[in-house]
Amino acid sequence: MPENRYTRAKQPEQVRRALLDHAAAIAMDHGVAGVTVQAVAEAAGVTKGGLFHHFGSKQALIEGLFADLLARVDAEIDAAVEADPKPRGSFTRAYVNAVFTGKAFGFATPWAALSMVVVTDPPLRKLWNDWIKTRLKRHRQTDGAPDLQIVRLAADGAWLSYVTTGQTRMSAELRAVHARLLAQTYRRS
Repeated sequence: MPENRYTRAKQPEQVRRALLDHAAAIAMDHGVAGVTVQAVAEAAGVTKGGLFHHFGSKQALIEGLFADLLARVDAEIDAAVEADPKPRGSFTRAYVNAVFTGKAFGFATPWAALSMVVVTDPPLRKLWNDWIKTRLKRHRQTDGAPDLQIVRLAADGAWLSYVTTGQTRMSAELRAVHARLLAQTYRRS
Protein backbone atom coordinates (compact mmCIF):
# COMPACT_ATOMS: atom_id res chain seq x y z
CA MET A 1 0.00 0.00 0.00
CA PRO A 2 1.51 3.41 -0.95
CA GLU A 3 2.42 5.80 1.81
CA ASN A 4 0.13 8.81 2.25
CA ARG A 5 -0.64 11.34 4.93
CA TYR A 6 -2.78 8.82 6.78
CA THR A 7 -0.40 5.83 6.73
CA ARG A 8 3.09 7.30 6.96
CA ALA A 9 5.01 7.25 10.22
CA LYS A 10 4.91 10.45 12.23
CA GLN A 11 7.93 12.58 11.42
CA PRO A 12 7.23 15.92 13.09
CA GLU A 13 10.42 17.70 12.06
CA GLN A 14 10.03 16.66 8.44
CA VAL A 15 6.38 17.70 8.44
CA ARG A 16 7.23 21.07 10.01
CA ARG A 17 10.00 21.60 7.45
CA ALA A 18 7.64 20.68 4.60
CA LEU A 19 5.02 23.11 5.89
CA LEU A 20 7.57 25.94 6.03
CA ASP A 21 9.00 25.11 2.60
CA HIS A 22 5.57 24.94 0.95
CA ALA A 23 4.40 28.11 2.70
CA ALA A 24 7.53 29.87 1.44
CA ALA A 25 6.95 28.64 -2.11
CA ILE A 26 3.34 29.85 -2.02
CA ALA A 27 4.38 33.22 -0.58
CA MET A 28 6.98 33.65 -3.30
CA ASP A 29 4.51 32.82 -6.05
CA HIS A 30 1.38 34.51 -4.70
CA GLY A 31 2.47 36.83 -1.90
CA VAL A 32 1.74 36.35 1.77
CA ALA A 33 -1.99 36.75 1.08
CA GLY A 34 -1.81 33.50 -0.91
CA VAL A 35 -0.53 31.60 2.13
CA THR A 36 -3.76 30.01 3.29
CA VAL A 37 -4.05 27.12 5.72
CA GLN A 38 -5.76 25.03 3.03
CA ALA A 39 -3.15 25.77 0.35
CA VAL A 40 -0.17 25.04 2.60
CA ALA A 41 -1.68 21.87 4.06
CA GLU A 42 -2.54 20.53 0.60
CA ALA A 43 0.88 21.37 -0.81
CA ALA A 44 2.64 19.71 2.14
CA GLY A 45 0.36 16.66 1.99
CA VAL A 46 -1.05 17.04 5.49
CA THR A 47 -4.44 17.82 6.92
CA LYS A 48 -5.31 21.27 8.20
CA GLY A 49 -5.27 19.68 11.66
CA GLY A 50 -1.70 18.55 10.98
CA LEU A 51 -0.73 22.10 10.09
CA PHE A 52 -2.41 23.43 13.24
CA HIS A 53 -0.52 20.86 15.31
CA HIS A 54 2.73 22.57 14.24
CA PHE A 55 1.46 26.14 13.90
CA GLY A 56 -1.56 27.18 15.95
CA SER A 57 -2.74 29.73 13.37
CA LYS A 58 -1.97 31.19 9.98
CA GLN A 59 -0.16 34.04 11.75
CA ALA A 60 1.97 31.52 13.68
CA LEU A 61 2.86 29.88 10.36
CA ILE A 62 3.89 33.24 8.85
CA GLU A 63 5.92 34.05 11.96
CA GLY A 64 7.54 30.61 11.77
CA LEU A 65 8.36 31.24 8.14
CA PHE A 66 10.00 34.57 8.98
CA ALA A 67 11.89 33.08 11.94
CA ASP A 68 13.17 30.39 9.58
CA LEU A 69 14.36 33.10 7.18
CA LEU A 70 16.18 34.88 10.01
CA ALA A 71 17.85 31.61 11.02
CA ARG A 72 19.12 31.23 7.45
CA VAL A 73 20.40 34.80 7.44
CA ASP A 74 22.06 34.20 10.81
CA ALA A 75 23.90 31.17 9.46
CA GLU A 76 25.11 33.11 6.39
CA ILE A 77 26.25 36.06 8.47
CA ASP A 78 27.95 33.91 11.12
CA ALA A 79 29.92 32.04 8.45
CA ALA A 80 31.00 35.30 6.80
CA VAL A 81 32.03 36.95 10.08
CA GLU A 82 34.04 33.90 11.05
CA ALA A 83 35.84 33.87 7.70
CA ASP A 84 36.59 37.62 7.73
CA PRO A 85 40.24 38.32 8.66
CA LYS A 86 39.50 41.91 9.73
CA PRO A 87 37.34 42.15 12.87
CA ARG A 88 36.35 45.84 12.50
CA GLY A 89 33.27 46.00 10.31
CA SER A 90 33.04 42.21 9.86
CA PHE A 91 29.35 42.07 10.79
CA THR A 92 28.58 45.06 8.57
CA ARG A 93 30.38 43.46 5.59
CA ALA A 94 28.53 40.20 6.20
CA TYR A 95 25.22 42.07 6.49
CA VAL A 96 25.82 44.08 3.31
CA ASN A 97 26.73 40.90 1.43
CA ALA A 98 23.66 39.12 2.81
CA VAL A 99 21.46 41.98 1.63
CA PHE A 100 23.00 42.28 -1.84
CA THR A 101 23.99 38.72 -2.77
CA GLY A 102 23.07 36.40 0.09
CA LYS A 103 21.24 33.14 -0.46
CA ALA A 104 18.70 33.89 2.27
CA PHE A 105 17.41 37.34 1.36
CA GLY A 106 19.74 38.85 -1.16
CA PHE A 107 18.34 40.93 -3.99
CA ALA A 108 17.84 38.06 -6.40
CA THR A 109 16.25 35.61 -3.97
CA PRO A 110 12.53 34.96 -3.83
CA TRP A 111 12.77 35.54 -0.05
CA ALA A 112 13.36 39.25 -0.67
CA ALA A 113 9.71 39.85 -1.53
CA LEU A 114 8.57 37.87 1.49
CA SER A 115 10.71 40.07 3.72
CA MET A 116 8.67 43.12 2.69
CA VAL A 117 5.90 41.94 5.01
CA VAL A 118 8.06 43.01 7.96
CA VAL A 119 7.10 46.61 7.19
CA THR A 120 3.37 46.06 7.68
CA ASP A 121 3.09 43.18 10.14
CA PRO A 122 3.76 44.20 13.79
CA PRO A 123 4.71 40.69 15.05
CA LEU A 124 7.15 40.25 12.16
CA ARG A 125 8.50 43.74 12.70
CA LYS A 126 9.17 42.77 16.34
CA LEU A 127 10.98 39.60 15.21
CA TRP A 128 13.15 41.69 12.88
CA ASN A 129 13.83 44.37 15.50
CA ASP A 130 14.74 41.75 18.11
CA TRP A 131 17.02 40.02 15.61
CA ILE A 132 18.87 43.17 14.54
CA LYS A 133 19.19 44.46 18.13
CA THR A 134 20.69 41.12 19.20
CA ARG A 135 23.13 41.17 16.29
CA LEU A 136 24.16 44.78 16.94
CA LYS A 137 24.68 44.09 20.64
CA ARG A 138 26.73 41.01 19.80
CA HIS A 139 28.92 42.97 17.38
CA ARG A 140 29.07 46.26 19.30
CA GLN A 141 32.87 46.15 19.68
CA THR A 142 33.56 45.60 15.98
CA ASP A 143 30.57 47.29 14.32
CA GLY A 144 29.25 49.92 16.72
CA ALA A 145 30.72 52.97 14.97
CA PRO A 146 28.29 55.42 13.32
CA ASP A 147 30.05 55.11 9.94
CA LEU A 148 29.25 51.39 9.91
CA GLN A 149 25.63 52.07 10.85
CA ILE A 150 25.40 54.39 7.86
CA VAL A 151 26.68 51.59 5.62
CA ARG A 152 24.07 49.13 6.97
CA LEU A 153 21.27 51.66 6.56
CA ALA A 154 22.40 52.41 2.99
CA ALA A 155 22.30 48.67 2.25
CA ASP A 156 18.75 48.53 3.65
CA GLY A 157 17.78 51.42 1.40
CA ALA A 158 19.30 49.74 -1.65
CA TRP A 159 17.44 46.53 -0.79
CA LEU A 160 14.13 48.38 -0.38
CA SER A 161 14.63 50.17 -3.69
CA TYR A 162 15.40 46.89 -5.43
CA VAL A 163 12.37 44.97 -4.13
CA THR A 164 9.91 47.83 -4.64
CA THR A 165 10.90 48.66 -8.22
CA GLY A 166 10.38 45.17 -9.61
CA GLN A 167 13.96 44.59 -10.71
CA THR A 168 14.88 41.00 -11.46
CA ARG A 169 18.66 41.20 -11.40
CA MET A 170 21.28 43.44 -9.91
CA SER A 171 22.24 46.29 -12.23
CA ALA A 172 25.75 47.61 -12.75
CA GLU A 173 24.81 50.60 -10.60
CA LEU A 174 23.77 48.36 -7.72
CA ARG A 175 26.94 46.30 -8.05
CA ALA A 176 28.90 49.55 -7.79
CA VAL A 177 26.91 50.57 -4.69
CA HIS A 178 27.61 47.15 -3.17
CA ALA A 179 31.35 47.51 -3.78
CA ARG A 180 31.38 51.07 -2.45
CA LEU A 181 29.55 50.11 0.74
CA LEU A 182 31.97 47.24 1.36
CA ALA A 183 34.92 49.59 0.79
CA GLN A 184 33.47 52.02 3.34
CA THR A 185 33.67 49.35 6.05
CA TYR A 186 37.48 49.33 5.84
CA ARG A 187 37.79 53.09 6.44
CA ARG A 188 37.99 54.62 9.86
CA SER A 189 36.06 57.84 10.54
